Amino acid sequence: MIVRFTPSAVAHAVQEVVAELERSGARVWRSTESARPIVASAGGGGDDLAAALADRPEVEEVVAPPGGLRLAARAFRESPTRVRVGRGPGAVVIGGPEVPVIAGPCSVEGRDFMTEVAAAVAAGGARILRGGAFKPRTSPYSFQGFGVEGLAQLVEAGRAHGLPVCAEIMDAAHLPAFLDHDVDLLQVGARNSQNFTLLKAIAAAGRPVLLKRGLAMTLDEWLQSAEYLMAHGCDQVVLCERGIRTFETATRNTLDLTVLPVLRERTHLPVVVDPAHAVGIARFIPPLARAAVACGADGLTVEVHPRPEQARSDGPQALLPAELASLVAETRILAALTPRAGRSG
Repeated sequence: MIVRFTPSAVAHAVQEVVAELERSGARVWRSTESARPIVASAGGGGDDLAAALADRPEVEEVVAPPGGLRLAARAFRESPTRVRVGRGPGAVVIGGPEVPVIAGPCSVEGRDFMTEVAAAVAAGGARILRGGAFKPRTSPYSFQGFGVEGLAQLVEAGRAHGLPVCAEIMDAAHLPAFLDHDVDLLQVGARNSQNFTLLKAIAAAGRPVLLKRGLAMTLDEWLQSAEYLMAHGCDQVVLCERGIRTFETATRNTLDLTVLPVLRERTHLPVVVDPAHAVGIARFIPPLARAAVACGADGLTVEVHPRPEQARSDGPQALLPAELASLVAETRILAALTPRAGRSG
């Protein structure tokens, strides 16, 4: 359950409720929300305890969110969560008035290549550099990435151009390398979005996590994966819609923009959209990106490559640097024209 107190509730009254929940055997979390005290609990007392707490004068409401969510539920926060990626003046906020673009190649392809791409990403106005060092590929014979050396090249290029970096982690055993190389945003890919062992491991790392939706994942399942991260210590979670597998074969996947307004009601977490993996065809990415921003996306993630025909993976869905710059400019205009409730200022 989630217990939402009145804004004027005093600290000792809140603590009494927390103590009562803990005596019932519940595990209790306190929201970081400053506008009012909010606590969530799992296990312990049932409907009788919920009814007793609801009768307290300092309690405004007791909520049972759909799907059994607690920490990811919209009721756990008064205002939407803003996730800060990176440190210092180059840090990027996802979930605020800006709609930042995350951009970079599907795969890290060498130091000189990453330097070239990072320069194009920065010049084009994208705010976070992405790149794959460990690549999950359908075929065992496809390029699997450069591993730890690729991480080093990605981070080096990002730092040289003042960009925080995002990279996909596939195995908990790789986590020390991601932390040693100071990767700012840990991406959980579609194939690992229900790898709960991995989610638990990276949740304790103290880094923001970009959680992609699985290929055939329902919204409830996706939010439960976010709940895994949050229940194990990570409150900086960004959801990423990247298309789902349907019967349609004209595009790589089907971009599900219907989740954006639904998620606004269900969760306080920010949501970015990846039109590249959804459609798989570069020329269709800009209109889908515009549609995503119009529907309330908090950010976009796309792939960019100076020579897509030579790319070692996903060349057909990579934008050229000039196309990236155009997309970023359009995104800024649309973001200014399309206010997102609770995220201004």
